Amino acid sequence: MIEVKEYRGHIRNWEALCAELNIDKNLSKKEREDEILKKAYKKWGCDMADHLYGMFAFALWDDENKQLVCIRDQFGTKPFYYYVTNNGDFLYGTMIRNIMEQDGFVKEINKDALQLYMSLTYVAGENTFFKGVKKLMPGCCLIWKDGKININRYWKPEFKPDNSKNLEEWADEIHTTMQQMMKEIKTPDETAYSFLSGGVDSSYVLAMSDAPSAGCCGYDDERFDESGMAAETAKLLNRKFSRCVISPEQYFDIVPYVMYNMEQPLGDASAIAFTIGCMETAKHTKLCYSGEGSDEFFGGYNMYRNAERYGDNLKNFYVGNTNIMKEDEKQRILKYYNPDVQPIDLVKSIYEETEGLDPLSKMSDVDIQIWLEGDIYLNVDKMSTAAGLEIRMPLTDRRVFDIASRMPSEYKVNSEQNKVAFRTAAARVLPEEIAFRKKLGFIVPIRMWLADERYNKDVREKFKSKMAAQFFNLDEIGAIFDDYINGNSDNWRKIWTIYTFLVWYEEYFVKR
Repeated sequence: MIEVKEYRGHIRNWEALCAELNIDKNLSKKEREDEILKKAYKKWGCDMADHLYGMFAFALWDDENKQLVCIRDQFGTKPFYYYVTNNGDFLYGTMIRNIMEQDGFVKEINKDALQLYMSLTYVAGENTFFKGVKKLMPGCCLIWKDGKININRYWKPEFKPDNSKNLEEWADEIHTTMQQMMKEIKTPDETAYSFLSGGVDSSYVLAMSDAPSAGCCGYDDERFDESGMAAETAKLLNRKFSRCVISPEQYFDIVPYVMYNMEQPLGDASAIAFTIGCMETAKHTKLCYSGEGSDEFFGGYNMYRNAERYGDNLKNFYVGNTNIMKEDEKQRILKYYNPDVQPIDLVKSIYEETEGLDPLSKMSDVDIQIWLEGDIYLNVDKMSTAAGLEIRMPLTDRRVFDIASRMPSEYKVNSEQNKVAFRTAAARVLPEEIAFRKKLGFIVPIRMWLADERYNKDVREKFKSKMAAQFFNLDEIGAIFDDYINGNSDNWRKIWTIYTFLVWYEEYFVKR
């Protein structure tokens, strides 16, 4: 007998799997996906994930072989954690809090995680901030049997450039694949809303979907507000549009809620705005689309245009999308510093896997395996779940990545543009001024708000607190804050990273 012990996700190719595995298509989503998991395991064993398209993390109990089988999807869109107690019991789940509630769990902080966090602003790799709690990494299958853990990596990103196609042919393949996938992303009886920014990703998803409505977060300060462009796109596509205006008071007030529900600290300032967007959207719908994935697959970040300039030197410094503090600064700031814990060690195996590939492919691979899993997908999953909202990401799909993995870098970035082929595909259904609009990112006015005495009181207090003194040299972090107030606005990310850790620590180790 096979029993589904834990599952979160959405299996896109459920209809084809129901036909192949002889499952009644009229079952409810939960019943249908439970049957898919059980029958897929019976037929393919631990290779079952190769047959699933979508977002998933699950644990199956195989009674015949007396083993627990835990699998996480290829990109890590859904989290999965595990912990071995002092008595040898195996605790697991898609939420750390569920593990913490079980007998045998001992709550201790992993100080090494803070050292990495101070550079990356998120938790990368398999270790978490809770000592002993580990993440099952993307594309991995874990088997717990006879008191032992065996982890097999069933999938990893691989890049094999194909020079036989031109730009239009690559764009055609992207667009055709999108047409196929959008038929699978929901059932006819479901109605989805769509997040919409001023960028090409969310605009393309909306254009290819039947979502009747879209929405965007915005600010009173027009310098940071993309909602006007989003409204224009929605009007062009004949969709209803709503705008949620985020105030600085609302932004700072919700930080503890975010850090608690994130379960680990996250120094990505956009996560707070995303949370507010999820809460607002959940008032209108329980299903929403979002456009994550294409930047890392197709060369969406402006820094990717410098890839050739970095060359082979990448392996000495590039650890992902963010790297805000160097080791000498962390040694001054942290009370506890372990010289054996280095961010670059997290990506050494990735550079070994990509030896011989062009620099852009190496950068993309690092971001796919480290940044997406540790920051972007964690944020989407945790904050949507907290709001009672299900988010599906059409662009995060193996079939989309398959195209990107074969596409030569010249069709991803050039000296003037990023995501060249992807934007060309989007131009099939969007005006060129939208498809080729300069990437702005999900920006937040936090750089200014943090310096405003009306909003930064809690930041100031925490930087001087006994709690902070457990981890930081207060004079050092105070100097960073003072330097920021005196005009060095580049320090805002360091301040926010320290602050979000302290808020998270207070939520999990002081209040509870």
